[in-house]
Amino acid sequence: MPRVRLSMEDMALIATFERITGASAVDVVRDDEAGRLIFVVRPKQLGRAIGRGGANVRNASDVFGKTVDVVELADTAEEFVKSALAPARVERVRIVEDRNGSLIAQVTVKNEDRGIAIGRDGRNVARARILAKRHFGLDNVVIT
Repeated sequence: MPRVRLSMEDMALIATFERITGASAVDVVRDDEAGRLIFVVRPKQLGRAIGRGGANVRNASDVFGKTVDVVELADTAEEFVKSALAPARVERVRIVEDRNGSLIAQVTVKNEDRGIAIGRDGRNVARARILAKRHFGLDNVVIT
């Protein structure tokens, strides 16, 4: 599992996020292309991070001036990819190695949730790709 390196600016973002939400975060990714911040919170902290009716995430969004996404950390790559694609209902995640030695997460989602898993302009699957690479060294996430 690759070790995530945080800059001082990242640590400041995490501290602000934790102050707003009360949830403990372990990572932040600045996705400037999509104009969002993606926070990875410790297991069982997702509800606290989101807040009742999404209040904490909305407050954090207002403070940062960007969309805020929250993903729950998991022990395995499969569970983490599943978490990164929430709220899509993932049926199965398989980690396979292609001919070039690249690790790929093949994700099967419920048919009616394919659009949710992919997201507008591919934002949700892109979030899963970024985080899976950063935390588990996976080269790609593919929705099947």
